[in-house]
Amino acid sequence: MMHPDTEIRFISDEIGYGVVATKFIPKGTITWVQDELDQIYTPSQVSEMKDLSKEMVDKYTFRNNKGNFVMCWDLSKYVNHSFNSNCLSTAYDFEVAIRDIQVGEELTDDYGYLNVTEEFKAKDEGTSRSTVYPDDLLNFHEEWDEKLQDAFKDFEIVEQPLEKLLEQETRLKLKKVLCGESDLDSILKLYYQEK
Repeated sequence: MMHPDTEIRFISDEIGYGVVATKFIPKGTITWVQDELDQIYTPSQVSEMKDLSKEMVDKYTFRNNKGNFVMCWDLSKYVNHSFNSNCLSTAYDFEVAIRDIQVGEELTDDYGYLNVTEEFKAKDEGTSRSTVYPDDLLNFHEEWDEKLQDAFKDFEIVEQPLEKLLEQETRLKLKKVLCGESDLDSILKLYYQEK
């Protein structure tokens, strides 16, 4: 489920639609949680789908660390890619804002940690990267982990409207992380190794 202070808006002809903040969302805020309404499809289920359904899976899903395809039920499937994303996935089935997100600003992910099946050229943003690769998690996880650790410094001091959707096991893990009893799990845990 996407943060409640967001909506879908037309971004541009090149990008299409995206998810935009309707209120200020501070760094450290959970911006998305995988919940029980999200659909999960195995590769064998996808292979048996009609062609149009396969196209929708390709366009609107991401792959988890088991290689399954996750189809978000709400507007979160419209979150676009950016090499300068303001949200990052965690190893706990939720995403956080890694910097303050202003009213009217688009919420974005770096698709490099979403286990894409094929590389693709992305919009030029003036960064050193221009292509998203299936193995980006192997190459950039340390950089992303640092951003997550910085964002988690604010986790307990910001309002968390989506926290109630976290599984109990996740809440217990986070409690240990936030009180310094254990380390934050690396985003590398999201990586799916093709066989």
